[in-house]
Amino acid sequence: MRIFNFRRSFFLLLFLAILPASASKVRWKVKEYRNNKYVPLSQVKDFYGLTSMTKSGSYIILRNSDVELKFRAGGQEVLMNNVKFIFSHAVVSLGTYHISIVDLKKVIDPVLRPFKIKEAKGFDTVIIDPGHGGQDAGAVNSLGTEAGYNLKVAKMLQENLKKRGFKVIMTRTDDVFLTLQERVKLANSYKNAIFISIHFNSAGSRGRSQARGIETFTLSPVGVAHYGRGLKDSDNIERMGNAQDSANIALATAVHWSSIQLLARAKLEVPDRGIRRARYSVLTGVKHPAILFEGGFMSHPKEKYLINNPTYQRTLAKSMCEAIVFYRKATMQKVGTAKR
Repeated sequence: MRIFNFRRSFFLLLFLAILPASASKVRWKVKEYRNNKYVPLSQVKDFYGLTSMTKSGSYIILRNSDVELKFRAGGQEVLMNNVKFIFSHAVVSLGTYHISIVDLKKVIDPVLRPFKIKEAKGFDTVIIDPGHGGQDAGAVNSLGTEAGYNLKVAKMLQENLKKRGFKVIMTRTDDVFLTLQERVKLANSYKNAIFISIHFNSAGSRGRSQARGIETFTLSPVGVAHYGRGLKDSDNIERMGNAQDSANIALATAVHWSSIQLLARAKLEVPDRGIRRARYSVLTGVKHPAILFEGGFMSHPKEKYLINNPTYQRTLAKSMCEAIVFYRKATMQKVGTAKR
């Protein structure tokens, strides 16, 4: 019964046929603000058939009996059924509260209506990319190397996916070095696939050693900066991976939510640092729906022991496998090709 409830609650998040948008074409009430276009949250509420819009502290909350969207006024943090997303632009007050069209189109709509994602296609292949390797150990602590942990989790995920009937391609199966370009080239040599790059994080300095938690990255849309830095001219150039923007965010939602939930059920809770945007090379160049998953901070004095725990590693692998199965079901409902 627990497994049934877990799966049902997942579909209430990712496969929201319960949220049919207005059948008629909507004329969005667009406002320009600091070179970006925004639409009112009240109109978002009506478009997706949500029944209430309230203010609680710093949050504006849209909800119905099944769905809750919490927007932080003046900030970029958004909770959608308690999954954290970091928007490309802050929620702003322009007489009433507004969100950017970029975040509406590139986050909210593909998460609430994955069956509407045009570029989402059937797939039978999962490309797993264990980050780093060989002379590139990645993050290192007293217990191990990131490259080693990445490969352990990747092999567990490979085993799980094969049991579910997927074809699995590993960019590496041993402690060898591959350039980012070699990983991308290998991934793009396959058809009908998705791509998951597995990593563990590091804060990089003593002053930030308390940073911890799980993050999932998708490619920044055109005109949106890489996480943690300002906008550059090159950010306005469309990359190959941008053709999959909507599918990327739906896949990220599935993997991120599933990981947080299964770790909590196993009493291995870690903070949710959210789904974020970045311009990592393995995301810009891959032609498939692609994400980069950060499974925790090796630099954190307690979290490093979790990462070294085989149960934690197995739970991450299981959660990713379940998420991939659900993602395929959710996106493929529009064409009736879901097999699992």
